[in-house]
Amino acid sequence: MRRISSALISVFLLVSNPSVTSSHAGESAEVKALKKQVQQLQRTVEQLQRTMQTIQTDVTTRDEKLEQHVEAVRKEQNEALPARLESPLDQALKESEIEERQPVSTDLLSRRFGGANLRLLDLSLNGLFAGGSSTEREATLQTLQGGGHDPRKRGFTVQNVELSLMGAVDPYFTGEAHLVYFIDSLEGESVFELEEAFLTTTSLPYGLQLEAGQFFTEFGQINPRHPHQWEWQDQPIINTRLFGPDGMRGPGFRLGWLLPTPRVFETPWFSELHFGMQNANGETMASFLASEEFYEERSLAGRPFVEREVRKLKDLAYLTRWNNSWNVTDALTGVVGFSGLYGPNATGPNGDTWIYGADMKWRWRPANNFRGWPFFLWQTELMQRDFRADRFVDASNPEETVTLPGRTLHDWGLYSQLLYGFQYGWAAGLRYEYAGGSGESIDGRKNDPFRSDRHRVSPLLAWHPTEFSRIRLQYNFDYAKHLTGGKDAHSVWLGFEIMYGAHAAHTY
Repeated sequence: MRRISSALISVFLLVSNPSVTSSHAGESAEVKALKKQVQQLQRTVEQLQRTMQTIQTDVTTRDEKLEQHVEAVRKEQNEALPARLESPLDQALKESEIEERQPVSTDLLSRRFGGANLRLLDLSLNGLFAGGSSTEREATLQTLQGGGHDPRKRGFTVQNVELSLMGAVDPYFTGEAHLVYFIDSLEGESVFELEEAFLTTTSLPYGLQLEAGQFFTEFGQINPRHPHQWEWQDQPIINTRLFGPDGMRGPGFRLGWLLPTPRVFETPWFSELHFGMQNANGETMASFLASEEFYEERSLAGRPFVEREVRKLKDLAYLTRWNNSWNVTDALTGVVGFSGLYGPNATGPNGDTWIYGADMKWRWRPANNFRGWPFFLWQTELMQRDFRADRFVDASNPEETVTLPGRTLHDWGLYSQLLYGFQYGWAAGLRYEYAGGSGESIDGRKNDPFRSDRHRVSPLLAWHPTEFSRIRLQYNFDYAKHLTGGKDAHSVWLGFEIMYGAHAAHTY
């Protein structure tokens, strides 16, 4: 570089000083040689400049790549650093939070099967008690409050104390048993009974499910449910009239089939068919063969009881039910069902009974509800019984032979109830009921307390302090043709319910 600078200076002096040039005119050959050297030096300088630019470009590229690599390493280290620096205390706190989120098991016994935890036994105890009064005397009150677990006595009533045992038998069956205790409202005697005990399959293919044992008949909304699952304190009139004081239940089996259904208006639709067979005799089969003791207390239309044995399949009671449900919106769900029953009755070998009905249940509950509140519930059932009584002849007393013609008796009725959960823990509701029919009883239908025309209106106020207790205040206005004197009656009941142990969530 020093040589290049000296040459450039020499050339500059020659060009800038003409006197020097003229004084050395005779040396033009030497000047030309110098010019060539200058030009050569200029080309060398230009080559060096290009080389330096190339080197600088390469260095810049390497620096950028190096910076990118350093940044990637730094990022990787930052991500890994918190985990490495997490203290044992932090790890313990995280593990404890995970454990707290796990549901607390209330099982008495359990065991692992594969990846599942089978609950072998859940125990619960439910108690229903009521106190109140009525304008009717106790004998008449028994005909107004006809359900076996209704508040049926002025003063206090032990409506129902139920011990429930539920759990998994093995991976293929679950089992339930419900033992009931109550005090007879008239006699004051303690009554124990096995209300239900049955097995349910869990692994049948094609959406099938089999239930076998002693169980409530799957008809409508009220009959299959236990008293603590009712919204009101007493059984609807039409249920008592068609299914007896304790509801229709008996030993047998029920097969359910969850149908493959499409979506309706982009809404899931669930549809299930039920078919069942049960024994038609016993005190819980009021509209069918029942029992002689039951007929002595509540004979249907005043007809005498005729013993009828089970000889053929037609001597059993048959059930069909079609149940459908929709989630119309995130807040609105609905259930619509249709039920049918057929079986023999206790009026003779040719007596038989048909019962059919329709029911629906709509529930509104917003997505941002707090533990189920607020909510709105509308539930309605409509049902009818066609009771074909066989011709009856009693010739045991030749002087007074009793002959009753064959006749078909019709009984129908409905209830519709609205319940509004207006504030957390509080709900208010109103229920209307009607029961009537056609075809005379022996002493006239209007004098038959279990077949006369009736209306009832029942406002209700319920308070749920927690999910384990409930207090209900209910008023009943009854209008019944069979009442002597005034046809109306007024009753007020205050009910208290307690629950112990594991149980299914309340469906408010």
